[in-house]
Amino acid sequence: MKNVLISGASIGGPALAYWLRRYGFGVTVVEVAPGPRAGGQAIDVRGPALEVAERMGVLDRIREHRVEMRGMSMVDGDGNELYRSEEYTVTGGDLDSPDVEILRDDLSRILTEAAGDGVEYLYGDSIAGLEQDGDGVRVIFHSGLIRTFDLVVGADGAHSATRRLVFGPEKDYLTHLGTYLAVWTAPNFLGLDRWQVFHQVPGSSWGGGVMSVRGNEEVRVYLGFESERPIEYDHRDTAAQKKIMADALAGGGWVLPELVETMWDAPDFHFDSMAQIRMDSWSKGRVVLLGDAGYCGSPLSGQGTSMAMVGAYVLAGELKAAGGDHRAAFANYEKELRGYVAANQELALTNKARVEAQRNAEMGAETEVVDFQDFGEIVGSFTVRDY
Repeated sequence: MKNVLISGASIGGPALAYWLRRYGFGVTVVEVAPGPRAGGQAIDVRGPALEVAERMGVLDRIREHRVEMRGMSMVDGDGNELYRSEEYTVTGGDLDSPDVEILRDDLSRILTEAAGDGVEYLYGDSIAGLEQDGDGVRVIFHSGLIRTFDLVVGADGAHSATRRLVFGPEKDYLTHLGTYLAVWTAPNFLGLDRWQVFHQVPGSSWGGGVMSVRGNEEVRVYLGFESERPIEYDHRDTAAQKKIMADALAGGGWVLPELVETMWDAPDFHFDSMAQIRMDSWSKGRVVLLGDAGYCGSPLSGQGTSMAMVGAYVLAGELKAAGGDHRAAFANYEKELRGYVAANQELALTNKARVEAQRNAEMGAETEVVDFQDFGEIVGSFTVRDY
């Protein structure tokens, strides 16, 4: 039995653990957080990811925990409603779609439970070093633990430490898309009932909003700002990130000051740039990347979760089909997914262009005609095969 180490326990990691265990692999998951991460934005399970979830036997549970929205409003700086919709929302799209919008921590928990007790979890630890040879990968952990695995999978996000150790510095692969976004949990002080409210800062394509969750007991806050140049900051320094957000949004209208105030004590605050990871290869030797670590599409694509779940299914399936031969499996994994990933990454750029065109039109500027992609066509462009 081949033993696989997966770095990252959010979405792609637990999904891959499920399929690898099902195919007879030994699985260990290392996660830098001290336990399952709370919080996170509402994410979407779409298209082929719904098929993957059904094959895992978790689709009904995912639907049971879906975010229930009645609609959304867009307001101006004084809180006056500009328009509303009961047909779609900013975060989830069309309400009558088969897609499922679910909180990240709920989906992560469902996938982790599905993977079962046969998976070993190393919480509060991370990979400090990797040494490959013809027989395996010697992994040195920050805790001092040293173990050898047949394969290592980096499912540790856009700022993947696994990628940095094996492929080189992040700057060689990350493309900044001009926006920063923060997400956290706050009290539902607006009294929203299965509703979301967003405000666009005048002259900008960004601003922020809130959506009620957990039976309207709380809200998820989304605030963002534009910055054409990447900002230098420590990805582990939450206090510094909160200050960046507060400075960027100072003097904002609507209830932005009140929302910023809830940020200071938020235990689940997350801040990052809208960015993509683009690589010529997702594997090197016995190490392979999954999801955002190898091909982050950014939240602008709306497809990060689905790409991670589909990627996990394909990677495990190709390892099974190749009898554990990682060279053949990794090559086929890339061959199978490259077109799907490329289309979804391009979709993020299209979505960005659409928002900018809308902003320019509202400001009376001349706008270039953009041939926008069909979102549904891209989402459904991948066919889930049997392994």
